[in-house]
Amino acid sequence: MDDNELYPIGDVARRTGLSVSAIRFYADAEVIVPTGHTDAGYRLYDIQAIARLELVRTLRELGASLDDIRRLLTDETTLHDLATAHLALVERQTRRLQARRAVLRTIVKQHTATEQVSLMHKLVSMSDDDRNRLIDEFWDEVTTDLNVHPSFAEQLHRMRPNLPEEPATEQLEAWIELADLVQDGDFRQEVHQFLHNSFSAGPKSLEMTSPETMARIEQHRLVEVEVETAQQSGLPADSPEARELVDRLVTSTAEFTAHVAGECDVDELRRQMAAPDRTGAAHQHAEQFVSQFSGLFDRYVSLMATIDGTPQPDPGDVAATEDWIAAVLTADSGQPASGT
Repeated sequence: MDDNELYPIGDVARRTGLSVSAIRFYADAEVIVPTGHTDAGYRLYDIQAIARLELVRTLRELGASLDDIRRLLTDETTLHDLATAHLALVERQTRRLQARRAVLRTIVKQHTATEQVSLMHKLVSMSDDDRNRLIDEFWDEVTTDLNVHPSFAEQLHRMRPNLPEEPATEQLEAWIELADLVQDGDFRQEVHQFLHNSFSAGPKSLEMTSPETMARIEQHRLVEVEVETAQQSGLPADSPEARELVDRLVTSTAEFTAHVAGECDVDELRRQMAAPDRTGAAHQHAEQFVSQFSGLFDRYVSLMATIDGTPQPDPGDVAATEDWIAAVLTADSGQPASGT
């Protein structure tokens, strides 16, 4: 292209991809006026005008208004500011489209009743505060009249998902399902009854749900996570690192058991962990508790993991870790355990 050459509107249309009528419209709207005219009155455009028309086309495709473009071309705004404003607009539109897609996909998957559609759209469009309030209302109701330390109820309230600022469709779908779950009256009643039976029936409920006990549980959980991570990484059961980890687990378990029961036979504990009896009464009692807990909360925990974007819990990991611990203790059976 020659910088000094003037091009008729047909050539400009071919070069910019705009229609002749669109170029005329922009001229009549005084967005991009012709550089000149022929003797017969036909419009002519130079290379700078053609470049500006190409910019106009791009900005219009990105959603910019004619007023926005006029301000940009007359230096009343900058391209950066215009792009920033329209990026925010596009992101809002994207979030709305994601929300709509999540609702539609949920309708298709679950054969949703007509009267639930409006509710689902409301759920997926909630603010962070609204979502937190919904979860808080659930935990407030299911912990009513529990004979537990207040900090225990506060800890339950922290079992809430955090929907990211730009959630994926599956995260929005999980939030819709979770919101529906915690508003279900039967589910609330079952959770309340489970918590009441588990934490309010005995005389030690306040002590077992105290901040000190909760802190001990968290410390013990972190040791368990280390052991599980080591097992999953393939750490040999007969390695010194495995022995050190399992020794810490035994110590932690013994200390927690002593805190709860008043005493703990460490040698007997090691023997039980080296040969776990999955048919014994104590194990069956624990399994019954875990089964009840899982039956109630597995879906809640799974949905929360999806919303948070964290790995899904795998119940099979527990048995695999127990077997690895047993292998470590068996390999170490001829040596004194440190710290015990």
